[in-house]
Amino acid sequence: MVASRDARFSPGDRVTTIGSWQDYAIVDANVMPVRPVRPDVSLVQAMGPLGMNALTAYMGMTKIGRPEAGDVLVVSGAAGSTGSVAGQIGKIMGCRVIGIAGSTEKCNYLTQDLRFDAAINYREANVEQQIRALAPAGVNIFFDNVGGEILQAAVENIAKYGVIVLCGQIAGYDNSEPISGPRNMMRLVYGSVRMQGFLLGDFEDDIPAATDQLWQWLSAGKIAHREDVREGFESLPESFGDLSKGLNDGTLLVVTNSQEANATSV
Repeated sequence: MVASRDARFSPGDRVTTIGSWQDYAIVDANVMPVRPVRPDVSLVQAMGPLGMNALTAYMGMTKIGRPEAGDVLVVSGAAGSTGSVAGQIGKIMGCRVIGIAGSTEKCNYLTQDLRFDAAINYREANVEQQIRALAPAGVNIFFDNVGGEILQAAVENIAKYGVIVLCGQIAGYDNSEPISGPRNMMRLVYGSVRMQGFLLGDFEDDIPAATDQLWQWLSAGKIAHREDVREGFESLPESFGDLSKGLNDGTLLVVTNSQEANATSV
């Protein structure tokens, strides 16, 4: 039987952590986050709607964005596994939500399936102009997964006392040079705008309560989520490439046993 020397974990417990794809590993839970999986959820659910990306969205919205009813929230990378949850949390909290995505299909998914109020296809529209048209009084919260010119477009439309939540910089992930920041920094100064980056680990102690809240919303149908589950170790290279190209349809997971991954422990 596989057992842990850490008294916090018992034989048979299911956990998530960050590691390599291997049968066995020794992990120091004091160094690497090791998070218990609820007994009433599957491993796919634990990695998808209750996983790192969803939790990141939750922390970014509730701890940094701190929306109030009536706020205008704009989310870049909105059809991704983090952005889609961030936008839906905004809806739950009473925001008017505008998503930015890269195709008509993704924009339709945002407005029809996730109930966003509007969506902008950055491949076909001038994002700065579209934000201004959809939010003439300015953007109260910008949840940024992309950076680059889309971040710049949001800066040009940010409202007084607005908040920019820096979650990711997809626009620069495949570049050898660091992606540049906003050009018009005085707009942030004169607008008393708060811009803050974060990592999920900054809020490690809040993760159990956040997981419970996400599960309640998911069970009540207030949050929709989709997973792109692929099977087999041999599919890893192609799947990883699809992730960087945006060819995945939801949270991308690779499993070795789909039946086991979709089972709960109760």
